[in-house]
Amino acid sequence: MTRVSLILLLALMGSGLYLVKVSYEARKLFADIERAKADEHQLAAEATRLDAERRSEGTHLRVERDAREKLQMRLPTPDATLYVAETRAASGGAR
Repeated sequence: MTRVSLILLLALMGSGLYLVKVSYEARKLFADIERAKADEHQLAAEATRLDAERRSEGTHLRVERDAREKLQMRLPTPDATLYVAETRAASGGAR
């Protein structure tokens, strides 16, 4: 009877230690999942912000304003326009 009791005691202690290990791993995995969800929410918010920023950067008015302010570009005037006339060779060979 003592031998059976000793074997049952060892089995009980082994299963208890295994239960503690499994519980610890489950808590660790749960914490990892929650951390991943928080990262997902943060990345989704950043993606939304970047999408809105991309749309606002690509508007015609924004591009025109940046061209005027940052690049010092102006609309062409007739005085600054150079017209080039097409001339053909007198020999009539090339097209």
